[in-house]
Amino acid sequence: MATFLYKLGRLAFRRRRYVALIWVALLALAGFGASSAATATSSSFSIPGTEAQKAFDLLEERFPGGSADGATARIVFKAPEGEKVSQAANKAEIQGIVGELKSGSDQIASVADPYTANAVSKDGSTAYISVSYKVNSMELTDATREALEDVGHDAQDSGMKVEIGGDALQVMPETGATEIIGVAIAAVVLVITFGSLIAAGLPLLTALIGVGIGVSTITALANVLDLGSTTSTLAMMIGLAVGIDYALFIVSRYRAELAEGREREEAAGRAVGTAGSAVVFAGLTVVIALVGLAVVNIPMLSKMGFAAAGTVAIAVLIALTLVPALLGFAGKRVMGRKARKAAEAENRPEAKPNMGTRWARFVLRRPVWVLLVGVLGLGAIAVPAASLEMGLPDDGAQPKSTTQRQAYDMLSDGFGPGFNGPLMVVVDTSNSSDGKAAVNRVSDEIEGSGGVAAVTPAVFNKAGDTATITVIPKDRPSSVETENVVHAIRDAGDGIRSDTGAEVLVTGATAMNIDFSQKMNDALLPYLALVVGLAFLLLMVVFRSVLVPLKAALGFLLSVVAALGAVVAVFQWGWLGSLFGVEQTGPIMSMMPIFMVGVVFGLAMDYEVFLVTRMREAYVHGETPGQAIVTGFRHGARVVTAAAVIMMAVFAGFIGSSEQMIKMIGFSLAIAVFFDAFVVRMAIVPAVLALLGRRAWWLPRWLDRVLPNVDVEGEGLRKDLSEDGPAEGGGERELVRV
Repeated sequence: MATFLYKLGRLAFRRRRYVALIWVALLALAGFGASSAATATSSSFSIPGTEAQKAFDLLEERFPGGSADGATARIVFKAPEGEKVSQAANKAEIQGIVGELKSGSDQIASVADPYTANAVSKDGSTAYISVSYKVNSMELTDATREALEDVGHDAQDSGMKVEIGGDALQVMPETGATEIIGVAIAAVVLVITFGSLIAAGLPLLTALIGVGIGVSTITALANVLDLGSTTSTLAMMIGLAVGIDYALFIVSRYRAELAEGREREEAAGRAVGTAGSAVVFAGLTVVIALVGLAVVNIPMLSKMGFAAAGTVAIAVLIALTLVPALLGFAGKRVMGRKARKAAEAENRPEAKPNMGTRWARFVLRRPVWVLLVGVLGLGAIAVPAASLEMGLPDDGAQPKSTTQRQAYDMLSDGFGPGFNGPLMVVVDTSNSSDGKAAVNRVSDEIEGSGGVAAVTPAVFNKAGDTATITVIPKDRPSSVETENVVHAIRDAGDGIRSDTGAEVLVTGATAMNIDFSQKMNDALLPYLALVVGLAFLLLMVVFRSVLVPLKAALGFLLSVVAALGAVVAVFQWGWLGSLFGVEQTGPIMSMMPIFMVGVVFGLAMDYEVFLVTRMREAYVHGETPGQAIVTGFRHGARVVTAAAVIMMAVFAGFIGSSEQMIKMIGFSLAIAVFFDAFVVRMAIVPAVLALLGRRAWWLPRWLDRVLPNVDVEGEGLRKDLSEDGPAEGGGERELVRV
């Protein structure tokens, strides 16, 4: 591996014009494809294998043209104090809006008059107009959405309070200026790390090229592969972070090789041969984690994982080829004057140890205390994770200032908290001898159960073999009580099916959320076993050890649980919520735990691979275990610290998003990187390795013979170069010191 990458690095350096031209051409081609492709719509959302999805599919089949997946809106009216919506002036205003809506857009499927659809509250203070659309929310035109908003604004002139809820107002999330701030922070960190604008600009430039190619390709293929309009968000987030990190690793090693007196081409080859090996395997762990999301069997999540994995693969290829090519163009300017003097001073025997060396020596003196403080600290932060409540957001999770949230609250006050989360009960009577009797029994069973506020009369399709019943729970959609109602109806349906042959299915947004959360919970352990298991095998090949991969996996689990505890404290409990722009607390996204496991595991292994391969390299070249730890930190601590700060800055930039899910993802990944890089990898890892000593690198002989030798530490490269004679500008002595 190291020898092949060494040759690749030298080739890219020599043929830098061709390499740069190829990547620029790929960027232009991807950009042209993205600009000429049709605008992406939202990806079709489905949860295969769940009852809610089965019922949804049955509705599509038995009620053709019903637009079951179409967008919906509710225009909610509240009469002024002392008035009712049934008064002549108010009624005329509302019915006028009904007529205006019906003729306002050809995307509207139906508009329900509240006075004929029983959509007026008992006290007469509140009413709502239900609007159904032929297409989903992401396919609504701007004109249709603006017409809906204009109707609401015009109705305000009547003196009534008017708010609009439903997914018809859902728009693409905005990430805000903080994303740009994150990239700016990354640039500052790179300048401080390298002391050279040229060296600092290389990782940013190559990362942006990689993200540009990846995101443009996703955009170009979005309609063909049904990737949707939000798939590129994760790819951009992950691709930008790892793209900067991987280029940072290569550039840092290249500068170290130059500082030891090697010629530029030789330095590029050795940088790609050594640090490039770490990049390849770090990238593989990220790809495994992202592709492994397919095990959850939710198409939307699988597509996001595959798209992000493709962007990571591009970042790896760019680090191995474009980075050494650009280093060739940069010349000696990649080493600023101050940086050259600092490198020369650091290489002197009497030089003062750098911060990484001093920290490693401190950990070696106090490994038990460092280990205890790190583990207990993360354990304390992880405590809130025990109170984790999961769900999917609805309008009740929106900030109180939004019209969606105010419409949600008005409906809750006027019709009851469960009105915002109606359940759709679908009864398939095709195998029943008396369909109407079976449906009547279903209605009676539901009305007799607890937790139900209202049950509407059944509505049959034209064929008479399927009926729908709307059930209004007493409690809010995300409550445990409403979840119990769903389970109670399903349990009763089992008995009805055995007695009458009719099949009872529960669907609707609330039931979908419940099934989605359950599916995510069920998939977490298999996914964890798959990803951690494959990565364990990969790291065992890289490090030629059993205990080092085991330690890496356990440390990752600790950092993830701690990060999850921090997410619960901020987004569910509201601690420091205002600091992160959390206007409304609520359940944690159902996909958050499994999503964190996938993404954070891959990213955490970046630091593990880069830091520990330096230690492995030193150990293989004859140093004691303790010396190898110090060597690893002397060369790698500064780079890993910079990489972690950069990644945190990039992820933190997404906290400024207007979408709660993206805000939560940005926060969770940023805090998880902080815990994993600065507590697990920089403290717990060296402490554990110090306590294990030579046992850390133990590998059974039979396993050593079975595992392929990928030569990440460059031992094979070292032998090849020694056989060819000393390299220009430096000999065998310098290579051993690396």
